[in-house]
Amino acid sequence: MDLLWHQWCGIVGASLIVLAYFLLQVTRLSGAGLPYLLLNLFGAIGVVLSLYGGFDVTVLVMQLAWIAISLFGIVRTLSAHSRVTGPR
Repeated sequence: MDLLWHQWCGIVGASLIVLAYFLLQVTRLSGAGLPYLLLNLFGAIGVVLSLYGGFDVTVLVMQLAWIAISLFGIVRTLSAHSRVTGPR
């Protein structure tokens, strides 16, 4: 089975999103934690890259929303962390 690079991106991306959700459900990750947010961000980027092989506007819109929400969470988490730890 010879998969193209964009197909691998989609497989890895979807796997990361499902892994993040699974780890959230078994309480191994926090929904507001950086690892969960990064898994979702990189997963969504992988799915977007997979669209190179076959464009679907619905998938693009959903993954762009997923990326935006993940970035919002990452910025919020990092800014909250910097307020707690203070400047160095």
